[in-house]
Amino acid sequence: MDGTVLVADDDRTIRTVLTQALTRAGCKVHATSSLTTLMRWVGEGKGDVVISDVVMPDGNGLEMLPKIAQDRPGLPVIVISAQNTIMTAIQAAEAEAYDYLPKPFDLPDLMKRTAKALEQNHRSAPAARVDEGERPDELPLVGRTPAMQALYRLVARVMNTDLPVLIAGESGTGKSLIARAIHDFSDRRTLPFVTITAADLQDIEGPARVLARVKGGTVLIDEIGDVDAEVQARIVRMIDNPGEHVPRFMATSQTDLTEALDRGDIRQDLYYRLSGATLVVPSLRERVEDIPLLAEHFLLRAERDGQPSRRLSDDAVELMRSYSWPGNVRQLEHAVRRLVLTSRADEITRTEVEMVLGNQPEMEPVLGGGDTEKLSASVARHLRRYFDLHGAMLPPAGLYARILREVELPLIEIALEATGGNQAKCADLLGINRNTLRKKITDLDINVTRRRKLM
Repeated sequence: MDGTVLVADDDRTIRTVLTQALTRAGCKVHATSSLTTLMRWVGEGKGDVVISDVVMPDGNGLEMLPKIAQDRPGLPVIVISAQNTIMTAIQAAEAEAYDYLPKPFDLPDLMKRTAKALEQNHRSAPAARVDEGERPDELPLVGRTPAMQALYRLVARVMNTDLPVLIAGESGTGKSLIARAIHDFSDRRTLPFVTITAADLQDIEGPARVLARVKGGTVLIDEIGDVDAEVQARIVRMIDNPGEHVPRFMATSQTDLTEALDRGDIRQDLYYRLSGATLVVPSLRERVEDIPLLAEHFLLRAERDGQPSRRLSDDAVELMRSYSWPGNVRQLEHAVRRLVLTSRADEITRTEVEMVLGNQPEMEPVLGGGDTEKLSASVARHLRRYFDLHGAMLPPAGLYARILREVELPLIEIALEATGGNQAKCADLLGINRNTLRKKITDLDINVTRRRKLM
């Protein structure tokens, strides 16, 4: 990298790490703990890229972005923040930040983004400003995991476009909240936001009534995968002939619409009209590290609503992290509400969490539909049952090797069956060396039968 980077962060460790990494990469670095100093450097024409924290001792980094843009048009600013909510990502986009990363950030990732900023040396497309008075206090969309942060950045990018948006995810993940956030912080925020289901379009006048209600705002079609062919045709015609005031169309789906498309359950023309941008909301078990953060969020919300102040014990948090949460964030919220009301003391115990959660329920089918679930979820259920069978005792030692053997055996047997017993093809299918495959066949005592595979 070649250029000068201005770093503003009140954390000395972060300043030191960034200074060392950027210097090794070939950059000149000016680091400060003061926004005042940063703004003086910018005014003096120093720096090709700015990396700034949000909360600083002498101000807010996001509030400085318009001034930076005015003094130095085109100077890229990368915002880093420990405030890991969707609001920070949206505010960064509104303030025309070049990029946004949550803390703790991945250093190689930040270095790549800085290199790209130095190379391009221009801002991302500006987003419309939103008056502070129009914002709700907060959105129930929090998370610091990479999956959620990537989702936040994508929301910020599509917010002020006219692209239709397809939001996919399991029940209870917050698909409707994402849709509402996109609308509430977009150019259409003063116009209606209308959620419709198949029932709203059952008769021929349905589309006209919807368009009259939305008046150029946003239409959210709830669970598009459940809509029958006749209603799908009406939606296509509504999108193609929206009238004078063209609304923005969004849709949610619990199922994988590409599979529905292959099966013929979704019209091709409807799919391509709705999938201008596709957002996938991760399940709660795919972002386990966010569970304590979300639980704390719901505890504080309950306290603000007049409920007793509560906190979770470490054991209680650990149990929540190991639970599968088939109902996702919605189930977690309901569980926390109940715990606040039923807990006997300020600290919620593991036993109390066990009483609320009860027995581990069967996992719901994950995104993708069908009657199966993800392999990892199935294995997790099996292992939890295995541990439960031992009660307060631990299973016999050597569990790791036993579990791997149980997975390896059917995997190799089925792969051999699929390739007609041809070990060369089977090794290629599995992505392992042929000698390795032979050894595993011997060690696992697998009977190989060669036959012609009819395909």
